Parts: sequence; structure tokens; C-alpha cells
Amino acid sequence: MTTRLVDQLRDVAQEMPDEKAVTFEHVSTTWREEFDRCRYLAGALESLGATTGDRIAVLSLNTHWQYTCYFAPSLIGGIFVPVNYRLSERELCELIDDCTPRILVTDRQHLEQARLIKRKCDSVETLIYSGFDEAPDDTVHIEQLIAQQTIASAESSADDDTVVLFYTSGTTGRPKGVRLTHNNITANSRGVIPRYGLRGKDVSLLNGPMFHTAGGARVYMSPLARTHTVVMARFEVVEFLELIEKHRVTITQFVPTMLQMILDHPRFSDFDTSSVRRITYGSAPTPLALAKRVMHEFPGVELMQAYGMTETSPVITILDPVEHILEGDGARLLESVGRSMPYVDLKICDEAGAEVPQGDTGEIVLRGPNVTHGYWNRPDETRAAIKDGWFHTGDAGWIDKAGYLFIAGRTKDMIISGGENVYPIETENVLSTHPAVDQCAVIGVPDEKWGEAVHAVVILADGAKPDEQELIGFCRDRLAHYKCPRSFSWRTEPMPLSATNKVLKSELRKPFWD
Repeated sequence: MTTRLVDQLRDVAQEMPDEKAVTFEHVSTTWREEFDRCRYLAGALESLGATTGDRIAVLSLNTHWQYTCYFAPSLIGGIFVPVNYRLSERELCELIDDCTPRILVTDRQHLEQARLIKRKCDSVETLIYSGFDEAPDDTVHIEQLIAQQTIASAESSADDDTVVLFYTSGTTGRPKGVRLTHNNITANSRGVIPRYGLRGKDVSLLNGPMFHTAGGARVYMSPLARTHTVVMARFEVVEFLELIEKHRVTITQFVPTMLQMILDHPRFSDFDTSSVRRITYGSAPTPLALAKRVMHEFPGVELMQAYGMTETSPVITILDPVEHILEGDGARLLESVGRSMPYVDLKICDEAGAEVPQGDTGEIVLRGPNVTHGYWNRPDETRAAIKDGWFHTGDAGWIDKAGYLFIAGRTKDMIISGGENVYPIETENVLSTHPAVDQCAVIGVPDEKWGEAVHAVVILADGAKPDEQELIGFCRDRLAHYKCPRSFSWRTEPMPLSATNKVLKSELRKPFWD
């Protein structure tokens, strides 16, 4: 059985050529059409100068064009790079300079950012425009390229070649490209499809951003699962409910913030959501009360929780529908993230890397065919994360005697706000450059809507006065908005320090979490 993604697309195109593959707004393509579009786009990329190993980046809202871009570069041995459009201009240029794509695909909403990138980043030679309107003069329209029906001469990438770079924020404040291969992604797909209960002709609503591995994994597993993917440009509650009703969606996925927004919306009950039979959720800590509320509001719908990360393609553990129990002794399982996938070896280790006794808390460490080979151009960080074949997640947890994993926290100080990962050092690096700030430390604090919110503890420079809005604006000019502080604490005493003079963020967090 093949692991190459384009072969999986070819197989479904031959098996069910006239069934719907992708729908976006008023356009639908069949599997045969989608396979041909991928082939022709690959040929066009080659004609524009792209070759084996080149990166092809996309800066765009979710579209059916981006779906095609997930597969097309691999047909010429290229690597796809979905770019987080929420990043600041500085962050975007850092990312592009790291992966050096020759071609950048963009849409109307991000055209000016793409033009800036082309001016500032030497690697970018061509802008491809994806939209229902005409292409601007300094771009070439993606549909024009596909219509040329050029067939590439280059060979597709091999099973163990990198097929996609998903960028995740680094603990050093620099973006890291996670290298995932055909084998990595296919291992995840083959394991997840039966656990998710995906069936041929299921209608899957893709509502999360496609620059994240959670959305990307849904794209990549769709040919194997034979699912019809309905793409939302970006999540909006009423449109989401309208699409469920219109396309009779059977399966979808959320982060907890989205679930909360749907259930709280005054028009929630106005729409027919009876076609939905399974909901998966994850990507952020899920309050137990919210999980219980979802089960009450969607009676008969099967709920699944998945725990994973970009480096693991992404799924590590799953809590199955039968394990979503509201009452009795079994209800404790809702506090877990389930048990590991069959191909994942999972263990809990101490700081020295030794496995701890069952039930003790330590770092979550794993290995398996879904684990990345490493980070793009980051050999030191790769060696730090992957030791003797085991990937060190930076998350803390414990495993009970039945094999259920419970997340205890994060050994790194990462904040998860609304499903987005925020590394405090990125925010601290920016905030500390403001003349009013003498010292700062960024932590996550509880937030009813977002799960966690970014909070800055600041010691002001002599003579400076607290001005939250000025500091927030300063950060927003330099960072993605979700990385910026939403609230501040002003300290006059020194920061609490460890014996090695590191700020004790656990002490700063205590007043908020206790």
C-alpha cells in the first residue's frame, strides 16, 4: 500500500472519479478533477522554475486552491509551506527567509503582505494569485496556470522525503519549520481514519486554519478516507451552522473556544445540525464542564478528543466516544486525553530522561512512524527534541494503570490561547524593548473564552507610568495579535528568581491559578 500522498489521490480519482472531493463557496470539484488540477498545477510550478526540493508557500485564507496546493508540489519533488497569515510582517519575513520559497501563492486579503514579502525576501520570484476575481498585474492567476494543462517532467518525492513544512513558534522566539514526510502523514492518516470512524462519502467541514497541522492533516487524510471536504475560509458561527445544514455535514472538528462560541450563539437552535454524527475536539485544554455541555447540546453525536502536536503529524492519543462518560466512576476519563495510537510508544520521563514509575508526573516522551525527522535548518533544536529516537514533547503528564494519559501542565511555558500556541519569550522579546519597561515576564492566566490569556508582569522603568493600551499597541505593531498581552500586572518588587537566577513563572502564576 502506497504512502505517497499523490498516489493516494490518484487511487481515489480512479476508484470514484465523479464523487465530490472538495467544495468551497460555489465551487465543487470531483476526485478526477482534483487529481488533474494537482497534476497541472505541478507542471505549471515547474514551468515557473520550481524543481526538486524547492519550497512552495501559501499565504491565504482557507480555499479549495490551498487544498490543491497541499498535494501539487510533491509531484515535482517540492515541499509545501502553509503560512500563518496572522503573523506580523516581521514574523512573516523571518519565516520566508528561513524556508526560502521561490513561489508564493496568496489571495486578495493578503496581497499587500505578499508584495511586501517579495520586496524584502530575496528568494521569492513569483506571486500566484488565488481568487474568484482577476489577478493583479504583478501576479499570475492560479486558474490560468492550471488551464495550461502542463505535465511536469520531474519525479514525485519519495515516501521518506519531506512533503510539508508546518511552522510552529520556537522557544527561542524564532519560527521552526517541522519537516513531515509522506510516511509521517500516512501513518497518522491510517491510524486516525478508523479511530475517527470516517466512512466513504462522509462530508467533513474544515473550519480551522489550514496553516495548522490539525487542518492540514484533515486535507491529507481525505483521499484515503474518501471524504468530501467542505472548506470554510475562516471560522464564523452562523456560516458554520449554515454550511452544516446546506451540505449535510457528518463530521467536523473544533478547538474548545469554537465549541463555546457555537453553544453560546443566540441562533444556535435555528439550524438543522442533525446530520452531524461525530465531533472531534482538542488543540487546547478543554474544561470538563464544556465537554459535558456539548454532550447535552448535541444528543446522539459521538465525541472524540485528540491530543497531538505538529511534530507528531499530529495525533498521539485519542479518547473514544465510548469513553465520554458523564456520570459515575467512568466520568474521570473526561479529564484525560485518552490512550496512545497503536503505533505510538509513549512514556513519562524525569528531567534526566529516565522513565518514572506508573502514575508519577513527568515529561511526555514518545516515538513512532508519525514523528518528524526534525526541524528545517535547526540541527541543534532537532537534537534537543529527539534523543535516541524518542521525541520529547515539553508537555508534562502521567499515565494511569489502564494506559490513559492525563496532561498535568507544560514543562515549557507555552500558553495555549484559543487553540493558538504562544511562547512567552516571543512576547517578552518585543515588550522588553519598550522604553517604559524595565523587566517583564509573560504568563498564561485563566480565561473563560480563550482557555488561557496572555498576561504580562511588568516592572516599569524609573519615572514611567502604567499604560496598558500603549503597551498593547506597541506589541500589536510587532507581533500577531494573539501573542500580545491582554492584561498586565505592575510590580515594584524584584521578580521571584530561582537559584540559577531564572524568573520563577510558577510563582507569578500562582495568584491567578490558585
